Amino acid sequence: MLTAERHRIILELLAEKEVVKLQELVEATASSESTIRRDLSRLEKEKKLKRVHGGAALLQQKREELSVLEKSTKNIKEKQIIAKYAASLVKDGDCIYLDAGTTTLQMIPFLEAKDIVVVTNGVMHLEALLEKEIPTYLLGGMVKKKTKALIGRGAISALESYSFDKCFIGANGVHIDYGYTTPDPEEAFVKSLAIKLSRQAYILADHSKINESTFAKIADLDEATLIIDELDEELLRQYEAKTAIEVVTK
Repeated sequence: MLTAERHRIILELLAEKEVVKLQELVEATASSESTIRRDLSRLEKEKKLKRVHGGAALLQQKREELSVLEKSTKNIKEKQIIAKYAASLVKDGDCIYLDAGTTTLQMIPFLEAKDIVVVTNGVMHLEALLEKEIPTYLLGGMVKKKTKALIGRGAISALESYSFDKCFIGANGVHIDYGYTTPDPEEAFVKSLAIKLSRQAYILADHSKINESTFAKIADLDEATLIIDELDEELLRQYEAKTAIEVVTK
């Protein structure tokens, strides 16, 4: 089968299913795994898809953003694994920043360190933090409807009043060339500032965010440690060359 024909079949399957396993592509094209891997690598460079663990997936639109409710139903197990590990990094006496987001929200039940203080721009985080009796400061600013995040001048002004031992940030895209990204420039600026104000910064992202690049840049890869649930060996080597990375499987 000609290369162009294989590429057409790969892209048609992706358009139909959004995520396709490597073995499905091997069978659909009657090709070897090594051939399909080369095809996926080439198509990824042409920005027609992204490689994921065990296959390929469609790229999301640059400004596409799911609501909190929509995000909360996706990759729940993976988010909990990431969140539990991230919470274990918080030590007694830490002052931390918790970014708005569904994975950072999942951290709160696992926070066991004593005498910690939390600053957050996540309106959805408040009830869980108060339930845990954790001293909490909420930023000001405008509430963004989709993510329930506080953004804008008020959030930035309030954030500049603090400095943190650690911050835990969500991202919509994690890309080897473009770094950490999110669809909204205002939200990106708040995340970026929190990273700059922290001694240690962590990005919490499940595997679906890898090789995605959305509209607004948060930070370069080396500005934060990436905590993720899975990553194949080839991608892991690429990312380890750019940043610290923790792959958490349980």
